[in-house]
Amino acid sequence: MVSPLAYVDSKAQIGENVTIHPFAYIDGDTVIGDNCTIMPYASVLRGTRMGENNIVYQGAILGATPQDFKFKGDDTLLVIGNNNVFREKVIVNRATYAGDVTIVGNGNFLLEGVHLAHDTHLGNNCVFGNGAKTAGNCQIDDCAIVGSGVIIKHGCRIGTWSLLKDGCRADKDVPPYMVAAHNPITYYGVNAVILSKEGNVSEEVIDDIAKAYRQIYQCSTSLQNALLRIRDTVPDSPQIQTILDFIEHSEQGIIGVTM
Repeated sequence: MVSPLAYVDSKAQIGENVTIHPFAYIDGDTVIGDNCTIMPYASVLRGTRMGENNIVYQGAILGATPQDFKFKGDDTLLVIGNNNVFREKVIVNRATYAGDVTIVGNGNFLLEGVHLAHDTHLGNNCVFGNGAKTAGNCQIDDCAIVGSGVIIKHGCRIGTWSLLKDGCRADKDVPPYMVAAHNPITYYGVNAVILSKEGNVSEEVIDDIAKAYRQIYQCSTSLQNALLRIRDTVPDSPQIQTILDFIEHSEQGIIGVTM
């Protein structure tokens, strides 16, 4: 199912049951796994390694050259898992330095105009709204929801099951399980509806997550002291431990808090 009106380089590796529509561009040194669909005017550029059951819509560009002044033409990679959807005009850059990789996991849905910059690592089952963008070297953990028009600045991490409301500017790390909103961006509550319906998290644990974030954002104490209070007063669970580990290993600092 490869249209004769598409350009497919002879060095591209194309899996079984792949559909490549007219006017698509498939570069050399690419791998497209089984059952993928490449729509008209989409481009899969060199260095892209794509798994199975992905759909790439019109005008999307995968494996684009990094928008990074440090890029000197190294052979770098974009590695994509399975079951992802790249809607119209999505751009994903490959990495900057030889041996480095931009990663897109499994089951992600990137709406129109999303941009994932060089060396960004996107986990599994995330949603990016229209026009959401990351700078380079960002990390987006599993099941995050990034609203339309959100901008994530260089090197920031977005925690698992977090939700960034439309138009936010994330200049620091966003911890897990929270809703983040406003500009300057800050804590807006717990992502309770999604956690209970999709994450199978109990009401008791959701309440404990809220208690933990109250210590950080509403008790007028230092972050270090808030973490001590969480360990002392909030029942332990995998979710609470995930929050503590995320904050303690944050390199950028977390939103809404002065370190």
